[in-house]
Amino acid sequence: MTDAPAGTPSAAAHLLTGFSLEMTGKDVDALHAAHASIPQGTRINVTYLGNEDLPLRVSAAAAVAAGGFVPVPHISARRLESQAELEKYLASLEEVDAARELFVVGGDPVTPLGPYPDALSVIRTGLLPGHGVQGVSISGYPEGHPDIGTDTLWAALEDKIQALEEAGLDASITTQFGFDVDPVLAWLQELRGRGVKAPVRIGVPGPAGVKRLLGYARRFGVASSAGIAHKYGFSLTNLLGTAGPDRFIQDLAKAYSPAVHGEVRLHFYTFGGIKATADWVRDYQDRHQR
Repeated sequence: MTDAPAGTPSAAAHLLTGFSLEMTGKDVDALHAAHASIPQGTRINVTYLGNEDLPLRVSAAAAVAAGGFVPVPHISARRLESQAELEKYLASLEEVDAARELFVVGGDPVTPLGPYPDALSVIRTGLLPGHGVQGVSISGYPEGHPDIGTDTLWAALEDKIQALEEAGLDASITTQFGFDVDPVLAWLQELRGRGVKAPVRIGVPGPAGVKRLLGYARRFGVASSAGIAHKYGFSLTNLLGTAGPDRFIQDLAKAYSPAVHGEVRLHFYTFGGIKATADWVRDYQDRHQR
């Protein structure tokens, strides 16, 4: 595919080509309801939440595969209580043909529940290739992390990329969502300047209620000042409205340059529902393919 010139409608459509989605273990019914709206072969991440157990996570990943999509199960390092638990999860995913692509993240608990303090420690176990894993996505934080310094974040990312290369695994990066394009573009330039060539999926909130979006922003430390909210397309004084990422994607497409920012696609956090997000993407693509 020829790279579309920055700022053109086709540039936005290009960024949306091969977009990915996210779901929880409890969203299988929602996935079935959205099936016709999602292109076959779409990557769908399956989260690793503390209130869900292994059978629920595995059955969700299996449903993604059965639907003709590519499951990308999450592994939350600090939620794992033992190596045996990790091996059991990997083996279970392999049994349902859902282990080829993973997303490995440190996770929420401040204190690890077991032997893995971060994503790097899971990657370095050497267990992933033996269970059919071919590619691993790791986290990126264009706006930083509320509990981790910038230098530490960059060092951790580079260490994980190196560990994945040494393990013979394909590496990619999926970023936290945000409402402001500027830090995303600056972060991409810094990433490429550091010699990291891995493809990146920029986290984007799917269409959702403003109140819900702000709730997730507070939870994940995402900047949502009045100026940023206005730039994105909603007001902090009207929490009853809804907002989609139209302006965010348009602004990203205007400035995106493959030569500068490398291979980039979009990953949608489905805060407003899987079908609503998939329908929005399809409608946006239809409107910007010309």
